[in-house]
Formats: sequence, C-alpha cells, structure tokens
Amino acid sequence: MNKEILSLKQNQVSEISESFKNAKSVSVVEYRGLSVSDLEQLRRALREANSSIKVFKNTLVEKAAKDLGYEDLSAHLQGPNALVFSNGDEVSAPKALVKFAKENEALVLKAGIVEGKVLDANGIKEIAQLPGRDGLLSMFLSCLNAPIQKFAATIKAVADKQN
Repeated sequence: MNKEILSLKQNQVSEISESFKNAKSVSVVEYRGLSVSDLEQLRRALREANSSIKVFKNTLVEKAAKDLGYEDLSAHLQGPNALVFSNGDEVSAPKALVKFAKENEALVLKAGIVEGKVLDANGIKEIAQLPGRDGLLSMFLSCLNAPIQKFAATIKAVADKQN
C-alpha cells in the first residue's frame, strides 16, 4: 500500500478516535434511501441538538472503535452508515434521531455508544426517552424543594389555625 494513502487512513482513524473521545454519545445510523433534502433536514435537526453527522468508511470506524475498546460496535457496521456525535448532552442526539426516524422511515438507528457502553438500536431508543440535562436538573431541584415547601405549608397552617 502506498505510504501516502496509509498516512491518510491513519489520520482519518485518529480523527474518528478523537471524535469518539470528545463526544458525549455516538450513534450509528444507516441513511440508505434518504434524499439530499432529507439529509439536510437531519443535519439541521442535529445542529439544533448540538450534534454533528459524518460519514466514514466502515473499516476505518471499526479500527478506531477497536483501538478505543468498543469491539461490539463492529457488528453494526455494515452498509452505508453515518456517525452522529453529540457534543451537548448524552440524550440530545438520540432524541433528534428518534424523532427524525419516526418521520422518515429510511433512517435506521443501528447502535451507539453512551457513557462508554455500546448499545443496540433499542438501547439508543431508550436513551432518547430520558429527559435532557435541564429536565433532570429541574426534577432534582423540585425534589430538594418539596420538603421545604411542605414544612412552610405546615407552619402556615398552624399559624392560620391559631388566629
């Protein structure tokens, strides 16, 4: 193999590895059958979710995944695949993908990586059902606030009863 081509492939594998390391979650999707306008809609939806989509050769993705310890991802790398890297939170890209896949049956969720674990399509769909970071924070804060509210309401009821 030509040294120049080998060097290009090694650079692409290192680019894919860096993208894996920097992303909060990674999803593998099959885009066969999507038109150019559909792909542009998908890119827009992913941009709003602080995510990006890229197409790489499966063999290069497989090499990068194996180097990082994601050997299980190799089973899902057949056909025309694209990788979706979520830079926001772990659930933003899967949410956008599931929503887009409901409208466009040509987009097929295949697998993903969330918190260092390789998940199949069902796992990605489950992750997409979770609330985002802001939703989780508001739930947590309401749990912290509830006892104080109940205590204040009890004190007010006692004060009102005495009057």
